[in-house]
Amino acid sequence: MRNHRKTAAALVATALLGVAAAGTAQASSGTAGAAAPSACRPANHLAKITPAPGSAGHHHYRVTLTAPRGYQSCELAGSPIQVRFSQHGVDRGITAGRYGEQGTRVTFGPGHPVHFDVQIPSAAPGTPADEASFTLRAPGGEIPGTSVAAGALTVAPGTLVGPVRRGA
Repeated sequence: MRNHRKTAAALVATALLGVAAAGTAQASSGTAGAAAPSACRPANHLAKITPAPGSAGHHHYRVTLTAPRGYQSCELAGSPIQVRFSQHGVDRGITAGRYGEQGTRVTFGPGHPVHFDVQIPSAAPGTPADEASFTLRAPGGEIPGTSVAAGALTVAPGTLVGPVRRGA
């Protein structure tokens, strides 16, 4: 009786190993030819806000986008649109305009960070914010979805965002 149990247990273990190995082979071969998702999609990149050097009459912040490994590079162009600012999830009621050359293309992806400038007039009373939401643009139009960057900043009416540029 003991030998039958040992034999049955060995057969079950062997069968389970065979099924697990086959499942692993299917999973790896099924994804080998698939293209990586685009780094430009909002869910596929990280964005943070940091202070930047000021200029005459303006405060500046830099929004830097980075993409982790495993995502496909893509092209961006111009300033983000539909830029909104919030503090602890509450919209601050300030939207941003655009400035600068809007047609320059930049490559974004793993190992190729990009950034854009947020320019706030110094003379206007500031409103604290801890988040910016925005829609990125590609050479052919908008990229669907809303990206979000976190970091402390102060915004005001007349805030502008510059075009996306290479580098962090």
